[in-house]
Amino acid sequence: MSEPEAGQKLLQFLQRRLAGAIPASALQRWIRTGQIRVDGSRAKPGTRLDAQQRIRVPPHDLPETGSSVTQVPDCPEALHLDVVHEDRDLLVLAKPKGLPVHAGTGHQDSIASRLTSRFAEHLWKPALVHRLDRDTSGLLVVAKTYSRLQALQDLWRSEKVRKTYLAWVQGSPAWGEPLLLRDQTSKVRTGLGEKMRVGAGKPTHTLIQTLFQSQDAALVLVAPLTGRTHQIRVQLASRGHPLVGDVKYGGPPRPGGMLLHAWHIAWPGQEFHLPPNWPSPWALPPKLSMEALIEATRDLAGHRPDNDAPAL
Repeated sequence: MSEPEAGQKLLQFLQRRLAGAIPASALQRWIRTGQIRVDGSRAKPGTRLDAQQRIRVPPHDLPETGSSVTQVPDCPEALHLDVVHEDRDLLVLAKPKGLPVHAGTGHQDSIASRLTSRFAEHLWKPALVHRLDRDTSGLLVVAKTYSRLQALQDLWRSEKVRKTYLAWVQGSPAWGEPLLLRDQTSKVRTGLGEKMRVGAGKPTHTLIQTLFQSQDAALVLVAPLTGRTHQIRVQLASRGHPLVGDVKYGGPPRPGGMLLHAWHIAWPGQEFHLPPNWPSPWALPPKLSMEALIEATRDLAGHRPDNDAPAL
């Protein structure tokens, strides 16, 4: 048991270390019958493990190397990770637009597969703490140890993590001052697949403010207070201001797709910023300095519901 893996439950540790090669039912049977030992003693599936403990498992056959691991295309681009910050137990990445967080149908390459490749020799494979949609760019947080993963997940559950996005929307919204968007959203099936709609469903709250108005589009600062699917996209579209390029929710088409970027993330003791690298004419306006953008982000955070932000 290595230091980064410490704190896991026995069954969880075995499932991760064996990469799913042994079914969970077989692992539980081995534990129950005493075939798996921790420092020479019997243990339960929920036993928490400490660093340097020795775990003995019975002889077993493993599949051939790579048969149960997502394969990464053999090209330099498919191995690249743009690192914003890295320390002993934390990794913050700049996720590019168009690259999914997890591989899926039609998408072999992903952030997860690149992490697996980069950290192939590590006993603990870094774990994604949250996710971004494939066509959303920006800050993505990865835990390099189990203990940091648990700590960050606790912060997310206790709503102590603040995320702020930048987006271009169609039209001229009247959001010159911070506003709180309150809705209920739910999933609905359409001829083009599954999407979200405003109506009955789960409470969905978002803070928003316009930063810059062009002739027919606006650059907005958005802080989702809940974590619903496509939250920003559906709430803005329902008010007549879909994201530029977000055809799924009625936005005007553009060759590079929608313009949504996770520019800021913070929790007690740490904060990260990453401006988007959008091409002209969607680049950040020259008059909007980093200092002004950071100040606007902090000001928006000060208008959370408990601070009586106007609601729309």
